[in-house]
Amino acid sequence: MDWQIIIVLFGTFFIFLGLGVPISFGIAISSLLTVMLSLPFDAAIAVISQKLASGLDSFSLLAIPFFILAGNIMNQGGIALRLINFAKVLGGQLPGSLAHVNVLANMMFGSISGSAVASAAAVGGTMSPLQKKEGYDPAYSAAVNITSCPTGLLIPPSNTFIVYSLISGGTSIGALFLAGYIPGLIMGLGLMVVAAIIAKKRNYPVSEKPSGQIVLQRTLDALPSLGLIVIIMGGIIGGIFTATEASAIAVVYTLMLAVVFYREVTIRQIPAIILESVITTSIVLLLIGASMGMSWAMANADIPYMISDALMNVSENPIVVLLIINLILLIVGVFMDMTPALLIFTPIFLPIAMDLGMDPVHFGIMMTFNLCIGICTPPVGSALFIGCSVGKVKIDKVIKPLLPFYAVLVLALMLVTYIPEISLALPQAFLGY
Repeated sequence: MDWQIIIVLFGTFFIFLGLGVPISFGIAISSLLTVMLSLPFDAAIAVISQKLASGLDSFSLLAIPFFILAGNIMNQGGIALRLINFAKVLGGQLPGSLAHVNVLANMMFGSISGSAVASAAAVGGTMSPLQKKEGYDPAYSAAVNITSCPTGLLIPPSNTFIVYSLISGGTSIGALFLAGYIPGLIMGLGLMVVAAIIAKKRNYPVSEKPSGQIVLQRTLDALPSLGLIVIIMGGIIGGIFTATEASAIAVVYTLMLAVVFYREVTIRQIPAIILESVITTSIVLLLIGASMGMSWAMANADIPYMISDALMNVSENPIVVLLIINLILLIVGVFMDMTPALLIFTPIFLPIAMDLGMDPVHFGIMMTFNLCIGICTPPVGSALFIGCSVGKVKIDKVIKPLLPFYAVLVLALMLVTYIPEISLALPQAFLGY
């Protein structure tokens, strides 16, 4: 009976996924069918509906629509070009300088917008023509853009951490935000090392050294945008406001920046930006609500404990168990987008990790890092599709150039997995976590 429940839950979900049913509906229907194995139809409907509604009854979730709105305002507020110019100041003298500019700009823009896809489109769309003009291989340029755009999902503020906090039972959002900095930097710097080695072999050009006046101008242009991160993290660390309150402040700040300071967004554009944000928020919140029903169905059927027992039967060595979890998540990430994967597999793997003595903040960073790799991989990686589209490269042409970048991402993932201090050092230092 136990395995029958697992087969019904995950079997029907993946069937719906294969048929092209929206993921949120697939999650809800498969959860309903699973609950019907132990409850009458009317009771099963009531349980799933109740869990869907109660799953959205959380103050912390208010941060998601606000951060999405702030990100959309920034996307249209002329931020990308200013950050690219600032990235040229930071990485313009390195071998294959435009590749490093791409990585650095994605790290900054992604952290501000909170979206890997938006970062890949905005930064990649600007950088691709410049790199092509300088003689860069378009497939190489696309590979750099694709693998670096998810860095902003680790460097806060990040909606992914807010979702994880909810699904994990209230893990500190402030601690997660701080914990993401060093892993995000490791991801970006690792990609820059690979990019530099390849650029050196191919003799890609180094940009001319800018004058002091240009350096100052580009830095001053970028500082107001980067100030958002300082305000949000400074306020959270200083105890001035919560992460949810910080998201509302982020909207006010970005609106003033885009409309008044940069003057890239007009009042007439704001309703369209709000509508786009509402649509994105609705998709995310429907996923969260549906996943709460699935979490209850899994808990009711003791599925997390069954999977835990199965893993422990393979090995009780934490190194081996965490390696297996990472391998499973890497495979899942190939076929599933980050948010649904996080919602479905956190309730399964988090109890196992905590039984091994792993901190939930550390596990959240490991899981997010792992799934960041997934959105760069075929066949359904959203960053892969956007990166190839803006770079005007076919997917089959970019797979080979992506391989060395995949290798360094997996290596960085192993460092984050097995060295807890990488994730926990900043929360412990600033929050006493």
